[in-house]
Amino acid sequence: MSAPSARPRAGFAALSLGLVLTTGCATYSDRTREARGAAQRGDLPGAEKQVNKLLGTRSSKDMPTKWKKDTALALLERGMILHASGAYKLSARDLSVAEKQLELLDIARDGAGQLGKYVFSDSSTKYKAPPSEKLVLNAYNLLNYLLQGDLSGARVEAKRFTVMHEYLTSYDQRGRPRAEGEADVVHPHGAFGSWLAGFVFERLGEHESALRYYDEALQARPFASLVGPVQRLSALAGYRSPRIDAVLGGMSYEAAQAPSEVVVVVSVGRVPLKEARHMPIGAAIGLAHAYITGDSRVLERSALKMVVYPELVPSGSAFETAELRVDGQPVGLEIASDIQTEVIDEYEQMKPKIIGAAISRLIVRAAVAEGARAAGNSAKEGGAIIGLFAALAAEGALLAADRPDTRSWTLLPGLVLVGRVPVQPGPHAATVVASGRGGSETRNYSFDVPAGGFVVLDVTTLR
Repeated sequence: MSAPSARPRAGFAALSLGLVLTTGCATYSDRTREARGAAQRGDLPGAEKQVNKLLGTRSSKDMPTKWKKDTALALLERGMILHASGAYKLSARDLSVAEKQLELLDIARDGAGQLGKYVFSDSSTKYKAPPSEKLVLNAYNLLNYLLQGDLSGARVEAKRFTVMHEYLTSYDQRGRPRAEGEADVVHPHGAFGSWLAGFVFERLGEHESALRYYDEALQARPFASLVGPVQRLSALAGYRSPRIDAVLGGMSYEAAQAPSEVVVVVSVGRVPLKEARHMPIGAAIGLAHAYITGDSRVLERSALKMVVYPELVPSGSAFETAELRVDGQPVGLEIASDIQTEVIDEYEQMKPKIIGAAISRLIVRAAVAEGARAAGNSAKEGGAIIGLFAALAAEGALLAADRPDTRSWTLLPGLVLVGRVPVQPGPHAATVVASGRGGSETRNYSFDVPAGGFVVLDVTTLR
C-alpha cells in the first residue's frame, strides 16, 4: 500500500490548528454573557442570579466561601447590580470586600513584558483593576453610604478614594514621579469621586477639605453645580486655587447656611467589554513594533499569521443620557464621569504594549515550532511531513495554553450624570427619564427634604 500524500496530511494539520485557534475554555466575557443580557433587559434579579452562580452563592446575602482568581471581580459585578436594585448596604459590603482583594493594574509603570504576562495569563492570576475601575469603585461605594444617610461611612470611603487618587496623580503618564512644581496629572475618572467627596465634607462641616475636593473635580470638568457651594465655602475656609479663584471671580462672599438640597446621581449604559480578537501579523507589528522582543523574522515560516489579543467591544447599551425634573421643572444634569470614554482611552494607552507582548509570545512559539520542525525533518522517511506536523503541534499546543484575558468590570455604568437642586424644606417630587437607542425608562420619586438637610436620589439602569 502506498503512503498517503503530503497534501491531505498538511490539510488535516492546518484544520487541527484552526480548531485550536477557535476552541478552548470559555473566557470571562463568555461566562458573564447571561448576566449582561439580563441587565440589558432590565431584569436585575435575573442578572443577580447569574452572578451568584459564578460566585457559588445561593443568594446575595451570602459571601463566597472559596476565593478564586475571578471572585473579587464577580463581587464587583454583584455589588453594582445590588446598587442598581437599591440594596445599598449589601452593595457596600460587596464593593468593600472586593476592593481589599484587588491589586492595581499599573498601566503607566508596567512595561510590555509585565503587562503581557498578566494579560495573557487568564487562567492563573488574580484580577487586577485598572485606574478607571479602582477610582470609580470608591466613588460608588461612597454613594452607597450617602444613600443610607451614613455620612461617617461616606467620609471613610472618601479617604480611601483619596489614597488611590493621590497615588495616581503622583506620577505622570510616562510612569515617572512628578517633578517638583510640575502640574498634577488630570485623571477625569476621579471627578465623580471628588464631586461626591466634596459634598460629604461640606455636609460634615469640614469646609477646607470640601473646597479641596471641589477643586479636584473642577480640575477635570467645569461643574456649574459647584459654583454656589464654592462661593458659600469660600467665606468659611481659606483654601484657594486658580480654579476656585475663577469661580469666585474676584468677589468675596458672606458665610451662609447650606440650603435644603436634592442631590441626584444618574448612571446609564455600560462600559465596553473585552473579547478575544485576531489581528493580521503585519498590522500588529506596525502598531506595536517598539514593544516587541525577539526576532520577528522567525514568523515568516509560522502557520499563525494572526495575533490573538483582548479587544474592547461595545456593550450595546440601551441608554446614553438622562433628563431630570424636580417639581415639574427641568434641571440640567452634568457629566461627572464619562466612564465609557475613559475606559477606551485607558485601553488605547495599553494596547501597543498588549499587542507587543502578544507578538513577542508568538515569536517564542514560532521558535519552538522551528525547533520541532528541524527535529522532524531529520527523520529518514517522510521527514518534511513529520517536521510539519511537529511544528504545527508545537505552535498549537502553546497557543491553546496562552489565551488573552478578557476580564473587566462588565456591569460598570458607562456615563454618570449629577445634579444639585436647592429646594424649600418639605415634600417634593422628581422624575428621571433615561433614554437612548434602546428607548426610554421613567422613574418617579416623592420625598421630604428637612430644613438645612438633603436627600440623595440614585438612578442606575445598567442598560
